[in-house]
Amino acid sequence: MPLTHEEMFRVRYSECDALGHVNNAHYLRYMQEAAFDASAAAGYGLDRYALMKRLWLARQTEIEYLHPLRYGDKVIVKTWVADFRRVSSRRNYELRLAGTDEPVARAYTDWAFIDSETGRPALIPPEAIDSFFPGEDPPAAASRERFPAAPPPPPGVFTVRRRVAWHDIDTAGYVNNPVYLTYAEDCGMNAIAAHRWPISRMLQTGCAIVARKNQVEYLQPAVLDDEIEVATWVSDVKRVSALRHYTVTRVSDNALLARVHMLGVWMNLSTGQPCRFPQELLDDFAPNVAA
Repeated sequence: MPLTHEEMFRVRYSECDALGHVNNAHYLRYMQEAAFDASAAAGYGLDRYALMKRLWLARQTEIEYLHPLRYGDKVIVKTWVADFRRVSSRRNYELRLAGTDEPVARAYTDWAFIDSETGRPALIPPEAIDSFFPGEDPPAAASRERFPAAPPPPPGVFTVRRRVAWHDIDTAGYVNNPVYLTYAEDCGMNAIAAHRWPISRMLQTGCAIVARKNQVEYLQPAVLDDEIEVATWVSDVKRVSALRHYTVTRVSDNALLARVHMLGVWMNLSTGQPCRFPQELLDDFAPNVAA
């Protein structure tokens, strides 16, 4: 059995959004903290990686939200390494509500092992693999599905620009992984307002778009003061759900830094049940929907 780590977090007021739910990016922050602590428990804390001149960089994350967390809730994050490849590893996560064990979310992150001096992939030492699978060989690495391609953006693609701020950066000097979800969410909120459906109008209907799944692919790191452009558009519109796509590019060289797919559901906030999109909303968003 792989080395399994469990850690409990109490939801802070500042982690909740205007709907009273924990913001999507904070789930990734819980996962990231649990992963670092799990690695330290196996004998590989951040200080040891620094001595090795190595670090782990996230390459892809997928998280499915099963139950909203609210202020004061306590969430238990269970995490373990699923497999190793030569220069990468997949880590799985299960999040559940403390006291009831109700599932909150399930997720995985694919991590790349990087030489911190060259920025290139590095071989994972056998002794490190043994530390995460004590007394046994790790399972064969599962096949990886390619990150799903988004349809081409429509003429009504919505874009915003911003600069990478100091508080976006982690100790590696890069934009921290969950921040890309924050970039996407900020762009999405601007997009819905531009299409005449700001959150205030949604709340008047008693409904709002709630994320059910986020998929993030990290392609190149952004650093302090980079000017970035976040673009968003919609596809796969169904009765109660739709996919919103995001790209994050660096303005100076048009390099694609990250891609995000968010499965959103039109949710009745009183019952917690999905409901049909209003036709007026569909009409207003039509220019932003891919053919």
